Amino acid sequence: MPQPLQEQKKALRTEIKCRKGEYSMEELSRLSALIVGRLLVHPRYQTAKTILLYHPLADEVNILALANPPAPRIGNCVGKTILLPKVTGRTTMELRQYTSPEHVEQGAFGIMEPRGPLFTAMDMVDLAIIPGIAFDRNGNRLGRGKGYYDRLLPSLSNAYKIGVCFSFQLYPEIPVTETDTRMDEVVTDAG
Repeated sequence: MPQPLQEQKKALRTEIKCRKGEYSMEELSRLSALIVGRLLVHPRYQTAKTILLYHPLADEVNILALANPPAPRIGNCVGKTILLPKVTGRTTMELRQYTSPEHVEQGAFGIMEPRGPLFTAMDMVDLAIIPGIAFDRNGNRLGRGKGYYDRLLPSLSNAYKIGVCFSFQLYPEIPVTETDTRMDEVVTDAG
């Protein structure tokens, strides 16, 4: 008899945690840099005016260089509005403008959150770069299980959604439900 969907998701989260444990922080940092390099030259990043990023946890792809790219490199952030999520409750989060590395504070779950102005014009977000525990080749995403992004992503109707993960987090297929939002593309260190 097949495992119930929630049990499958829980098992996959445990498997990914074990796989991440096989890598040093230096190795994950190097793999993150490869992903950032791919995103900096991505046509969607190049043309986007309003971009949703995230402040990574220690074991997530570190994409902060996208918010603070070294000048005068390709992918300069000049003219772009950068947004980061801020958890506001047990099941909700809002978007706030990211203004600089100095204007963040530790929030829920130990995640650094922006102190910038509240952003509510969800239809203005051109690009959303989204973390996940695992993705599959169809763009399906497995999150940490709290549902924050599952509730946020449907409101980003005009945004091109790119899931980012390390190549060992990309599977041929992962378990999904009707509340899971599919990514338009997944970018890894392998491509």
